[in-house]
Amino acid sequence: MKKHPVIFGFLLLAIIGVFCFLILRILIPFEKRSAGFSFKDKIGVITIEGVLRNSKDTINQLDKYEEDDNVKAVVLRVNSPGGAVVPSQEIYDKILHLKKSKKVIVSMGSVAASGGYYIACAADRIIANPGTITGSIGVIIQFSQIEDLLKKIGVKSTVVKAGRYKDTGSPVRDMTPDEKSLIQDVIDDIHNQFIEVVLSNRNIPREKIEGIADARIFTGRQALKIGLVDDLGNMEYAIDVASDLAGIEGKAEVIYPEKKRKSLLRYIASETLSAVSEEFRGGDAGISYLYRSPRGI
Repeated sequence: MKKHPVIFGFLLLAIIGVFCFLILRILIPFEKRSAGFSFKDKIGVITIEGVLRNSKDTINQLDKYEEDDNVKAVVLRVNSPGGAVVPSQEIYDKILHLKKSKKVIVSMGSVAASGGYYIACAADRIIANPGTITGSIGVIIQFSQIEDLLKKIGVKSTVVKAGRYKDTGSPVRDMTPDEKSLIQDVIDDIHNQFIEVVLSNRNIPREKIEGIADARIFTGRQALKIGLVDDLGNMEYAIDVASDLAGIEGKAEVIYPEKKRKSLLRYIASETLSAVSEEFRGGDAGISYLYRSPRGI
């Protein structure tokens, strides 16, 4: 019997297609496959790492998960000492919005303190490791003072201003008591905003919250005892909890954001610019929800 070349060609293409699909299934790790490979219910994972200086990338990824109907829950892996106030608040607000349509779980890494804890408060469930450093419900702003150094090297600064407080925090002179009082009022208000966030999301009496809102830190196990977190467990446990809360039957597919690849030259340039910028800014500028250890974690 003579083989028809067209039919044989289609069969060959089909076999090649199936073979390629199976190879991709083997080579691509299950938890990192693109959503296009499966129509199963999914859990989206986002990692919040390091000092919080910008909320854009995190919010963009939360938006993508929100728009994906197959993503039933989101797990945020928080490994951050906090950072700038506004990015912390923006991510917090976005999580509150996302909770209207999906379950959100926070899994705490080595440290999830200050702004890192602020973000966590928005989640449906907070899960820490026993040794996680968390808490640090407080606010900080720092000013450098180089007046004595300038005198030693013979440099003098002249300031012309309109507005009594325009050069408050100037590095070339001491801050007046009136200026310190003004800054303290601002810090106290932002601190109260932090306390209000904890009160509105955790079932803890106000007097108890105010008693620990002095920027002290806790281990995950200590935090569980006072109600700052809901449970102890690792990342895998957090994913299982997210699956249960979302009502996912069977094993959920876990997906991660696509990593943006940088060329070596671009990576070196960006890291160099970041380091130089950090030096000029004198560290973390502005008012921060930030936990600092003696080693500057």
